[in-house]
Amino acid sequence: MPLPQEFHDIAARVNNWGRWGADDEIGTLNLITDEVVRAAAATVRSGRRVPLALPLRQDGVQTGMIPGRVNPLHTMTAINQEIFGPGTVATSDDAVTMGLQAATHWDGLTHVSHSGRLYNNRPADAVTAHAGATVLGIEKATPITSRGVLLDVARAHGTDVLPGGHAVTPEDLDAAEELAGTTVRAGDIVLVRTGQLRHYLAGDRQAYAFPSPGLSLRTPEWFHARDVAAVANDTLTFEIFPPEIEDLWMPVHALHLVEMGMLQGQNWNLEELATACAEEGRYGFFLSAMAEPFVGGSGTPVAPVAVL
Repeated sequence: MPLPQEFHDIAARVNNWGRWGADDEIGTLNLITDEVVRAAAATVRSGRRVPLALPLRQDGVQTGMIPGRVNPLHTMTAINQEIFGPGTVATSDDAVTMGLQAATHWDGLTHVSHSGRLYNNRPADAVTAHAGATVLGIEKATPITSRGVLLDVARAHGTDVLPGGHAVTPEDLDAAEELAGTTVRAGDIVLVRTGQLRHYLAGDRQAYAFPSPGLSLRTPEWFHARDVAAVANDTLTFEIFPPEIEDLWMPVHALHLVEMGMLQGQNWNLEELATACAEEGRYGFFLSAMAEPFVGGSGTPVAPVAVL
């Protein structure tokens, strides 16, 4: 179905095209300033480090529901090979084939388009078969280190896992922010926990994929009002799936990536982090989530680490 007027009205309210100049290719990452990073570093108290990435494995989260997004296929290309002659040091090498968004990842600004346009009014056909993203490629992303804030929506609802049909609303984010005891501020990276990843961790890939809780069409304005630099969650599809409006697929992707120029992440493991934040009684931390600089990429694997 064509994008409804409701979508276009929200798009007009959150649009960042031209905000950082006509040539800008990093969108809301501009909000991660030196001052923001210094403030983020000051949140480190215990030094507790929490990894947020899923292992890269052949039986990973992908089920075939998303065409072409294959789990990692790991192949050894050399095993204890004495390449400089008998008795010399032996080496082992390996290679991998995978979708760049197969596991824990960032969606880049060319991951979706709508109405023939990408972020900052770039044409969608700037993504080509041979070169990939000729503009707005994931390699353009500046170092992604900032204050992270965990908004544990599941915990705010008093549950481990939100129901599959739950659309996370601005009111849910407000409640999780209150639980966190902090205020989301400009340049923050927000991590939204639904608990959905527990299905995958328990061995049920299908239940993890579908149906899934996720971000509502109403939430982009919440992130825009707070000048959030990036947002990630613990689901396969990021937004609620199936969609809250029948046949309106991926509208939150389009609002974040195309209109706002804001990276979004999926398949982040927030379970250990939720426990750590609850134990330490604070939900703000230093977050490192660097994008692998695949030239022309529309997304990238990431191995984020939260430091409390």
